[in-house]
Amino acid sequence: MTLISVSGCEQSRWNSPYELGLAKQPTLFSSFSSKPKHLDPVISYNANEWSIIGQVYEPPLQYHYLKRPYSLEPLTLQSMPEVTFLNEQGQPISKDSTDIAFSEYTLYLNPSIRYQPHPAFVKDITGHLTFANLSADKLSDITTMEDFKQTDTRLLMAEDYAYAIKRMAVQLNNSPILGTMKRLIVGLSDFSEQVSLSPVKPQALQKMKITGVQVVSGSELKIRIYGKYPQFLYWLSMNFFAPIPWEAEVFYNQPGLAEKNISLDTYPVGTGAYQLVENNPNKRMRLVANPNYDHGFYPESGLSEGADPVLLKDAGKQLPFIKEVVYSLEKESVPLWNKFLQGYYDASGVSSDSFDQAISISGGGHLNLTPEMKQKGIQFLNTVEPTIYYFGFNMADPVVGGYSKKQRKLRQALSIALNFEEYISIFMNGRGVAAQGPIPPGIFGHESGQKGINSIVYDWKNGHPKRKPIEVAKKLLAEAGYPNGRKSNGEPLVLHYDTAATGPDSKAQLNWYRKQFAKLGIQLVIRATDYNRFQDKMRGAKGQMFTWGWNADYPDPENFLFLLNGAQSVTQTRGAGINYANYDNPEFNRLFKKIKTMENSPERLALIQKMVRIVQKDAPWAWGFNPKSLALYHSWYHNVWPNPLANNTLKYKRIDAIERVTKQKAWNKPVIWPIVIVLLLLLISIYPLIKAYQARQKAVVVPHQKGGL
Repeated sequence: MTLISVSGCEQSRWNSPYELGLAKQPTLFSSFSSKPKHLDPVISYNANEWSIIGQVYEPPLQYHYLKRPYSLEPLTLQSMPEVTFLNEQGQPISKDSTDIAFSEYTLYLNPSIRYQPHPAFVKDITGHLTFANLSADKLSDITTMEDFKQTDTRLLMAEDYAYAIKRMAVQLNNSPILGTMKRLIVGLSDFSEQVSLSPVKPQALQKMKITGVQVVSGSELKIRIYGKYPQFLYWLSMNFFAPIPWEAEVFYNQPGLAEKNISLDTYPVGTGAYQLVENNPNKRMRLVANPNYDHGFYPESGLSEGADPVLLKDAGKQLPFIKEVVYSLEKESVPLWNKFLQGYYDASGVSSDSFDQAISISGGGHLNLTPEMKQKGIQFLNTVEPTIYYFGFNMADPVVGGYSKKQRKLRQALSIALNFEEYISIFMNGRGVAAQGPIPPGIFGHESGQKGINSIVYDWKNGHPKRKPIEVAKKLLAEAGYPNGRKSNGEPLVLHYDTAATGPDSKAQLNWYRKQFAKLGIQLVIRATDYNRFQDKMRGAKGQMFTWGWNADYPDPENFLFLLNGAQSVTQTRGAGINYANYDNPEFNRLFKKIKTMENSPERLALIQKMVRIVQKDAPWAWGFNPKSLALYHSWYHNVWPNPLANNTLKYKRIDAIERVTKQKAWNKPVIWPIVIVLLLLLISIYPLIKAYQARQKAVVVPHQKGGL
């Protein structure tokens, strides 16, 4: 009977981590390794948080899912914002005028968008919010959001976007972009001071006004910023500008709910394709399709050159395709990888532990799937991220800094000696490309091929950039006044590298840096500290050499070139800048000021190329590398396309649940024979005992008789 019931079980149930039958539904199974701390869009600025709230909230704009270069398009708007340029008197003027004092962005909302169902919108017959004043008795019956049985919705309004900006201004909310926006949005700085003096209730905040934010009607909003700044459109695609209904903040601000882990920071309220229905960061998080979402459709065009045409198979169809998303907590990479191979996760990254099993590297350095992965039908995406990791020189340092020919040649020599192709191969499993300048691939201004190489460090040979021989670096070093790595007095040149890499895993990387400098006869001293101390040294311009990285906030060259703008140097800003190399070239600064407010054009491109040539020659950075992201996914997971700047891409993905279940069963067939053998051995071992017991029970007992005289 036992064997019959075992063999009769559904095969996928044996080791499936999910409820039986869930895999048969259009459900995506994913994971997270660190708990999201903030799901409030005005506060959150973390990738693992944006992967959740990007599916729930909708700022005015989004990135086109398929297009390259990265391109903005309306999300909740009827069209792209209209931009009007104004003089000091507020009168419209030409975009080419030199008297531009303000730029005004007019947003026309799609008038039919509705929020997800939520108890915050429920009203009684008098029009008052039903759940705005919960009594202690009612609160005692509430433990999760599911305990609120009544929900309602309402239309998205222009005032919701204005309210979001007002929340951004409240200093107690600690919005990470408040400082930037106070310099951009007219009146925001004064408004921030006003609303931060004492707590302001949501109802009062809703009625207050910012000079540069005007609600014209229910579907029209105007935002006025200082000067001309085309990049403001990119900010309108970020979650900071997602609409917040004031009713939601009224609902969540009630005493007692936060203690139950019910707040705007744990349960977002949006108009996006999904709503968060379960938030248990110690186990799992669940998104389900927003039943009120009807304004999203799969792109009908925009496929990048070389992309698979199958990506347009769902063109024009209503989104989303996936109806539920289950994120499970996975603290270790090995269990996650094993579940992916069993088909219980639809996609996976590639950790160092599983890299060799998943990826093979060709002689030309190209990444390919191993035969084992191909046999399973697994596919992968390999794309260069809009990110740069660089090795910086402190230009304020008397040895590695400065702008004389000799000082420049020292940095050029070091840039050649630092073989980042080797670094990528050893420490990143080939997941990266050596950078030629400050602008990563995919960003306007990046040049590929022979035209874009850094001719100071590379030669163009056989269709590829090739790092110059070490002999060239040694010659430059001698011309800099350090022949064979020696000073004029014969003493060795000793340089210092500051780093926050203090763990045991960093030892090999630090030794690699020593070897790179040793090739030139230079002694490298490592000064390792904790990250807080490292930051203090950088902000105080006390480091000599260091490594750092930068991820694109938006796909514009200004977002990378400003890292080398003199006005951003920590020496000028007293530690508040982001230019840790303290690079300050007057010509570069002049050009940066010009291109900062220009729209993309051939003229802007020419100026950017000139700026790149300047910094390649000055070498304030050894340009490091642009990392590659590598993701694997199963054959039943469709419409997968890399877009590192978009955060709301789940709505485009599709699951073939039938194929998934079929392969899960094939890959997870129950192995019954060990159980059978164990049971047989158990029976064999106890059989003699059973026979002995039965024999004893059947034995006849003869009574003993006493004798007598």
